[in-house]
Amino acid sequence: MKKALILTLGIWLLAAAVCGQNTNPETAKIVTSDIDLFWKAYDKAKPENNLNVFRDEYLRKGSVGLRDFTKLRIGSSCALVGTIEAAPQYYAALREPSLKVAAYEPQLRASFRRLKELYPEAVFPDVYFMIGRMNSAGTVSPNGLLIGVDMFGKNAGAPLDGLTDWHKAVVAPTDRIPFIVAHELIHFEQKFPGAGNDGEWPLLGKALNEGGADFVGELIAGGNINPHLHEYGNPRERELWLDFKKEMDGKKIENWLYQGNDAKDRPADLGYYIGYKICESYYKNAKDKKQAVKDILEIRDFAKFLADSRYEEKFR
Repeated sequence: MKKALILTLGIWLLAAAVCGQNTNPETAKIVTSDIDLFWKAYDKAKPENNLNVFRDEYLRKGSVGLRDFTKLRIGSSCALVGTIEAAPQYYAALREPSLKVAAYEPQLRASFRRLKELYPEAVFPDVYFMIGRMNSAGTVSPNGLLIGVDMFGKNAGAPLDGLTDWHKAVVAPTDRIPFIVAHELIHFEQKFPGAGNDGEWPLLGKALNEGGADFVGELIAGGNINPHLHEYGNPRERELWLDFKKEMDGKKIENWLYQGNDAKDRPADLGYYIGYKICESYYKNAKDKKQAVKDILEIRDFAKFLADSRYEEKFR
Protein backbone atom coordinates (compact mmCIF):
# COMPACT_ATOMS: atom_id res chain seq x y z
CA MET A 1 0.00 0.00 0.00
CA LYS A 2 2.82 2.40 0.78
CA LYS A 3 4.20 2.09 -2.74
CA ALA A 4 0.74 2.66 -4.17
CA LEU A 5 0.49 5.94 -2.31
CA ILE A 6 3.82 7.40 -3.42
CA LEU A 7 3.57 9.98 -6.18
CA THR A 8 6.70 10.00 -8.29
CA LEU A 9 8.19 13.11 -9.77
CA GLY A 10 8.65 11.28 -13.06
CA ILE A 11 4.89 10.96 -13.43
CA TRP A 12 4.37 14.62 -12.56
CA LEU A 13 6.86 15.76 -15.15
CA LEU A 14 5.44 13.50 -17.82
CA ALA A 15 1.99 14.81 -17.03
CA ALA A 16 3.15 18.39 -17.29
CA ALA A 17 4.81 17.69 -20.64
CA VAL A 18 1.60 16.27 -22.10
CA CYS A 19 -0.97 18.60 -20.57
CA GLY A 20 1.17 21.66 -20.07
CA GLN A 21 -0.25 23.63 -22.99
CA ASN A 22 -3.46 24.54 -21.17
CA THR A 23 -2.90 27.68 -19.14
CA ASN A 24 -6.58 28.63 -19.01
CA PRO A 25 -8.31 27.67 -15.74
CA GLU A 26 -11.70 27.82 -17.46
CA THR A 27 -11.04 25.14 -20.08
CA ALA A 28 -9.79 22.20 -18.00
CA LYS A 29 -12.40 19.43 -18.18
CA ILE A 30 -14.11 18.14 -15.03
CA VAL A 31 -14.98 14.50 -15.81
CA THR A 32 -17.39 12.56 -13.57
CA SER A 33 -18.67 9.95 -16.04
CA ASP A 34 -16.65 7.16 -14.41
CA ILE A 35 -18.69 7.52 -11.21
CA ASP A 36 -21.86 6.76 -13.16
CA LEU A 37 -20.18 3.77 -14.78
CA PHE A 38 -19.15 2.42 -11.39
CA TRP A 39 -22.71 2.42 -10.06
CA LYS A 40 -24.05 0.78 -13.20
CA ALA A 41 -21.51 -2.01 -12.73
CA TYR A 42 -22.21 -2.15 -9.00
CA ASP A 43 -25.94 -2.68 -9.61
CA LYS A 44 -25.30 -5.31 -12.26
CA ALA A 45 -22.69 -7.29 -10.31
CA LYS A 46 -23.56 -10.54 -8.55
CA PRO A 47 -21.28 -12.88 -6.56
CA GLU A 48 -20.91 -15.21 -9.52
CA ASN A 49 -19.98 -12.52 -12.04
CA ASN A 50 -18.71 -9.47 -10.14
CA LEU A 51 -15.09 -9.74 -11.30
CA ASN A 52 -16.10 -9.77 -14.96
CA VAL A 53 -18.73 -7.07 -14.54
CA PHE A 54 -16.42 -4.59 -12.86
CA ARG A 55 -13.69 -5.36 -15.39
CA ASP A 56 -15.86 -5.12 -18.51
CA GLU A 57 -18.49 -2.58 -17.47
CA TYR A 58 -16.31 -0.24 -15.42
CA LEU A 59 -12.55 -0.51 -15.78
CA ARG A 60 -12.51 -1.17 -19.52
CA LYS A 61 -15.34 1.21 -20.42
CA GLY A 62 -14.04 4.11 -18.40
CA SER A 63 -12.35 7.31 -19.39
CA VAL A 64 -8.66 7.63 -20.12
CA GLY A 65 -8.36 8.89 -16.55
CA LEU A 66 -9.88 5.71 -15.14
CA ARG A 67 -7.61 3.60 -17.31
CA ASP A 68 -4.62 5.46 -15.92
CA PHE A 69 -5.94 5.14 -12.36
CA THR A 70 -6.39 1.41 -12.88
CA LYS A 71 -2.75 1.05 -13.87
CA LEU A 72 -1.46 3.29 -11.11
CA ARG A 73 -3.75 2.46 -8.19
CA ILE A 74 -6.64 0.02 -8.67
CA GLY A 75 -4.68 -2.76 -10.34
CA SER A 76 -7.48 -5.15 -11.30
CA SER A 77 -11.16 -5.92 -10.90
CA CYS A 78 -10.16 -8.61 -8.41
CA ALA A 79 -8.45 -6.04 -6.18
CA LEU A 80 -11.38 -3.65 -6.52
CA VAL A 81 -14.01 -6.27 -5.70
CA GLY A 82 -11.97 -7.48 -2.75
CA THR A 83 -11.98 -3.99 -1.26
CA ILE A 84 -15.70 -3.51 -1.86
CA GLU A 85 -16.46 -6.85 -0.21
CA ALA A 86 -14.34 -5.93 2.82
CA ALA A 87 -16.38 -2.76 3.43
CA PRO A 88 -19.75 -3.29 1.72
CA GLN A 89 -21.72 -0.84 3.86
CA TYR A 90 -19.17 1.91 3.35
CA TYR A 91 -19.27 1.50 -0.42
CA ALA A 92 -23.07 1.38 -0.50
CA ALA A 93 -23.16 4.67 1.39
CA LEU A 94 -20.89 6.29 -1.21
CA ARG A 95 -23.55 6.33 -3.89
CA GLU A 96 -25.48 9.47 -2.99
CA PRO A 97 -22.51 11.75 -2.21
CA SER A 98 -20.44 10.48 -5.13
CA LEU A 99 -23.20 11.31 -7.61
CA LYS A 100 -23.08 14.94 -6.45
CA VAL A 101 -19.39 15.48 -7.17
CA ALA A 102 -20.10 17.50 -10.31
CA ALA A 103 -21.65 20.16 -8.08
CA TYR A 104 -18.16 21.07 -6.85
CA GLU A 105 -17.10 22.43 -10.26
CA PRO A 106 -17.64 26.10 -9.33
CA GLN A 107 -15.46 25.63 -6.25
CA LEU A 108 -12.78 23.91 -8.32
CA ARG A 109 -12.80 26.70 -10.91
CA ALA A 110 -12.42 29.27 -8.15
CA SER A 111 -9.33 27.43 -6.90
CA PHE A 112 -7.91 27.29 -10.41
CA ARG A 113 -8.41 31.03 -10.83
CA ARG A 114 -6.78 31.74 -7.50
CA LEU A 115 -3.73 29.70 -8.52
CA LYS A 116 -3.54 31.63 -11.78
CA GLU A 117 -3.42 34.85 -9.75
CA LEU A 118 -0.70 33.58 -7.44
CA TYR A 119 1.32 31.67 -10.04
CA PRO A 120 0.68 33.03 -13.54
CA GLU A 121 2.64 30.26 -15.26
CA ALA A 122 0.32 27.58 -13.84
CA VAL A 123 -1.07 24.91 -16.15
CA PHE A 124 -4.48 23.32 -15.75
CA PRO A 125 -4.95 19.64 -16.57
CA ASP A 126 -8.27 17.86 -16.86
CA VAL A 127 -9.67 16.38 -13.64
CA TYR A 128 -11.09 12.84 -13.56
CA PHE A 129 -13.18 11.49 -10.70
CA MET A 130 -13.61 7.77 -10.13
CA ILE A 131 -14.22 5.18 -7.43
CA GLY A 132 -11.21 3.06 -6.55
CA ARG A 133 -10.10 0.60 -3.92
CA MET A 134 -9.35 2.80 -0.93
CA ASN A 135 -5.62 3.17 -1.54
CA SER A 136 -5.40 6.62 -3.11
CA ALA A 137 -7.30 9.86 -2.72
CA GLY A 138 -5.54 11.27 -5.74
CA THR A 139 -2.61 11.14 -8.12
CA VAL A 140 -1.68 12.44 -11.57
CA SER A 141 -1.04 10.89 -14.96
CA PRO A 142 -0.12 12.22 -18.41
CA ASN A 143 -3.85 12.82 -18.91
CA GLY A 144 -4.61 14.86 -15.82
CA LEU A 145 -5.53 14.72 -12.14
CA LEU A 146 -7.07 11.44 -10.95
CA ILE A 147 -9.27 11.65 -7.86
CA GLY A 148 -10.43 8.62 -5.85
CA VAL A 149 -13.87 9.59 -4.57
CA ASP A 150 -13.99 6.44 -2.41
CA MET A 151 -11.65 8.17 0.04
CA PHE A 152 -14.27 10.87 0.66
CA GLY A 153 -17.19 9.03 2.19
CA LYS A 154 -16.86 9.95 5.86
CA ASN A 155 -20.12 11.84 6.00
CA ALA A 156 -22.57 12.00 8.90
CA GLY A 157 -23.74 8.51 9.75
CA ALA A 158 -21.42 6.82 7.25
CA PRO A 159 -20.70 3.19 8.25
CA LEU A 160 -16.97 2.67 8.71
CA ASP A 161 -17.21 -1.07 9.39
CA GLY A 162 -14.59 -3.03 7.49
CA LEU A 163 -12.17 -0.11 7.27
CA THR A 164 -8.72 -0.30 8.81
CA ASP A 165 -7.69 2.08 11.58
CA TRP A 166 -5.66 4.03 9.04
CA HIS A 167 -8.64 4.35 6.72
CA LYS A 168 -10.85 5.50 9.56
CA ALA A 169 -8.32 8.26 10.29
CA VAL A 170 -7.79 9.46 6.72
CA VAL A 171 -11.11 9.09 4.90
CA ALA A 172 -12.77 12.47 4.71
CA PRO A 173 -16.17 14.04 4.14
CA THR A 174 -17.17 14.47 0.53
CA ASP A 175 -17.02 18.24 0.84
CA ARG A 176 -13.22 18.04 1.12
CA ILE A 177 -12.90 16.88 -2.47
CA PRO A 178 -11.94 20.40 -3.64
CA PHE A 179 -8.97 20.22 -1.27
CA ILE A 180 -7.54 17.02 -2.78
CA VAL A 181 -7.97 18.48 -6.26
CA ALA A 182 -6.01 21.54 -5.12
CA HIS A 183 -3.31 19.34 -3.55
CA GLU A 184 -2.85 17.30 -6.72
CA LEU A 185 -2.92 20.42 -8.87
CA ILE A 186 -0.03 21.83 -6.87
CA HIS A 187 1.92 18.60 -7.37
CA PHE A 188 1.31 19.11 -11.07
CA GLU A 189 2.90 22.55 -10.89
CA GLN A 190 5.91 21.74 -8.69
CA LYS A 191 9.37 21.99 -10.22
CA PHE A 192 11.78 20.31 -7.84
CA PRO A 193 15.41 19.28 -8.50
CA GLY A 194 16.45 15.99 -10.06
CA ALA A 195 13.69 15.45 -12.60
CA GLY A 196 12.38 11.91 -12.28
CA ASN A 197 14.67 11.13 -9.34
CA ASP A 198 12.46 11.79 -6.32
CA GLY A 199 13.92 8.61 -4.82
CA GLU A 200 17.16 10.56 -4.43
CA TRP A 201 15.58 13.30 -2.37
CA PRO A 202 16.23 13.31 1.36
CA LEU A 203 13.32 13.12 3.75
CA LEU A 204 13.32 16.92 3.94
CA GLY A 205 12.74 17.21 0.19
CA LYS A 206 9.87 14.73 0.20
CA ALA A 207 8.25 16.46 3.17
CA LEU A 208 8.54 19.84 1.45
CA ASN A 209 7.03 18.35 -1.68
CA GLU A 210 3.97 16.99 0.12
CA GLY A 211 3.68 19.78 2.67
CA GLY A 212 4.06 22.38 -0.05
CA ALA A 213 1.17 20.82 -1.94
CA ASP A 214 -0.91 20.96 1.23
CA PHE A 215 0.07 24.56 1.99
CA VAL A 216 -0.38 26.12 -1.44
CA GLY A 217 -3.42 23.92 -1.98
CA GLU A 218 -4.90 25.51 1.12
CA LEU A 219 -4.10 28.99 -0.16
CA ILE A 220 -6.13 28.39 -3.30
CA ALA A 221 -8.92 26.16 -1.95
CA GLY A 222 -9.38 27.29 1.65
CA GLY A 223 -8.51 23.98 3.27
CA ASN A 224 -6.11 21.05 3.09
CA ILE A 225 -6.47 17.30 3.06
CA ASN A 226 -4.80 16.59 6.40
CA PRO A 227 -6.58 18.47 9.20
CA HIS A 228 -6.14 15.46 11.49
CA LEU A 229 -2.35 15.87 11.25
CA HIS A 230 -2.60 19.50 12.34
CA GLU A 231 -4.90 18.60 15.22
CA TYR A 232 -2.28 16.13 16.42
CA GLY A 233 0.78 18.14 15.45
CA ASN A 234 0.08 21.66 16.64
CA PRO A 235 0.32 20.91 20.38
CA ARG A 236 3.35 18.69 19.73
CA GLU A 237 5.12 20.74 17.07
CA ARG A 238 8.42 21.21 18.89
CA GLU A 239 8.70 17.52 19.72
CA LEU A 240 7.87 16.51 16.17
CA TRP A 241 10.35 18.98 14.68
CA LEU A 242 13.19 17.74 16.88
CA ASP A 243 12.44 14.15 15.90
CA PHE A 244 12.15 15.04 12.22
CA LYS A 245 15.38 17.04 12.27
CA LYS A 246 17.32 13.94 13.30
CA GLU A 247 16.27 12.14 10.11
CA MET A 248 15.63 14.90 7.59
CA ASP A 249 18.94 14.63 5.72
CA GLY A 250 18.66 10.89 5.18
CA LYS A 251 16.70 8.81 2.68
CA LYS A 252 14.70 6.89 5.27
CA ILE A 253 11.08 8.04 5.19
CA GLU A 254 9.29 5.20 6.97
CA ASN A 255 8.70 7.20 10.15
CA TRP A 256 7.20 10.18 8.35
CA LEU A 257 5.64 9.44 4.97
CA TYR A 258 3.49 6.91 3.12
CA GLN A 259 3.10 4.68 6.17
CA GLY A 260 -0.45 3.48 5.72
CA ASN A 261 -1.27 1.03 8.50
CA ASP A 262 2.37 0.77 9.60
CA ALA A 263 2.50 3.92 11.74
CA LYS A 264 3.12 3.27 15.43
CA ASP A 265 2.03 5.51 18.32
CA ARG A 266 1.45 8.51 16.03
CA PRO A 267 -0.74 9.31 13.03
CA ALA A 268 0.75 8.24 9.72
CA ASP A 269 2.37 10.75 7.37
CA LEU A 270 3.36 13.51 9.77
CA GLY A 271 5.98 14.53 7.21
CA TYR A 272 3.14 16.32 5.41
CA TYR A 273 2.59 18.38 8.54
CA ILE A 274 6.27 19.29 9.00
CA GLY A 275 6.60 20.22 5.33
CA TYR A 276 3.49 22.36 5.58
CA LYS A 277 4.79 24.20 8.64
CA ILE A 278 8.12 24.97 6.96
CA CYS A 279 6.35 26.32 3.87
CA GLU A 280 3.95 28.28 6.05
CA SER A 281 6.88 29.90 7.85
CA TYR A 282 8.56 30.77 4.54
CA TYR A 283 5.36 32.37 3.26
CA LYS A 284 4.67 34.32 6.44
CA ASN A 285 8.19 35.72 6.52
CA ALA A 286 8.20 36.71 2.84
CA LYS A 287 7.44 40.30 1.89
CA ASP A 288 6.41 39.34 -1.64
CA LYS A 289 3.72 36.65 -1.22
CA LYS A 290 3.41 35.87 -4.92
CA GLN A 291 7.16 35.31 -5.16
CA ALA A 292 6.93 33.14 -2.04
CA VAL A 293 4.42 30.87 -3.77
CA LYS A 294 6.73 30.58 -6.76
CA ASP A 295 9.64 29.76 -4.45
CA ILE A 296 7.63 27.03 -2.69
CA LEU A 297 6.67 25.47 -6.02
CA GLU A 298 10.19 25.69 -7.42
CA ILE A 299 12.44 24.69 -4.52
CA ARG A 300 15.93 23.97 -5.82
CA ASP A 301 17.89 23.56 -2.59
CA PHE A 302 16.01 21.95 0.29
CA ALA A 303 18.44 22.94 3.04
CA LYS A 304 18.58 26.56 1.85
CA PHE A 305 14.81 26.75 1.69
CA LEU A 306 14.57 25.49 5.26
CA ALA A 307 17.10 28.09 6.41
CA ASP A 308 15.34 30.87 4.49
CA SER A 309 12.00 29.87 6.02
CA ARG A 310 13.33 30.70 9.50
CA TYR A 311 11.11 27.89 10.74
CA GLU A 312 13.58 26.61 13.31
CA GLU A 313 13.86 30.02 14.97
CA LYS A 314 10.55 29.49 16.73
CA PHE A 315 12.06 26.66 18.78
CA ARG A 316 15.12 28.54 20.04
